[in-house]
Amino acid sequence: MIKYCKLLVVAFLVVSCNYDNKKTNIADYSLNKENTSSDPQLKASIERGKLVYEDLCITCHMGNGEGAPKVFPPLAQSDYLKENQEASIKGIKEGMSGEIVVNGITYNSVMAPLGLSDEEVADVMNYINNSWGNSYGKFITTEDVTKVIKN
Repeated sequence: MIKYCKLLVVAFLVVSCNYDNKKTNIADYSLNKENTSSDPQLKASIERGKLVYEDLCITCHMGNGEGAPKVFPPLAQSDYLKENQEASIKGIKEGMSGEIVVNGITYNSVMAPLGLSDEEVADVMNYINNSWGNSYGKFITTEDVTKVIKN
């Protein structure tokens, strides 16, 4: 009888621990609230950018922004994104090809142009600049994108 009670207690603990893990292991890919709460325009842009990202970008760069190792570069904690905002804007608007180095890893993939408007590019940039621990750059406007594309 004591053996069965111990087994029951162990089974209960395993189930309880497993249940807690399921609750806490769900990744939270939400926006960095501290970056969005002070500026309603930025917050709205980020929300729109998230929709575009989830529609077009998530397949390669994943829901957590970590990309696919040595195939599609990460956007989360990306030194390339942080240091190359204009090139990133152009890449989203016009596509990219050729080698780039992101966080010390060389990528040589092709990103096709996505057919996004300047506003959609600005919104996606604001989303990725303020997600997954990123806090890069400033609020990017449609006018900023237009200016970068013209140059």
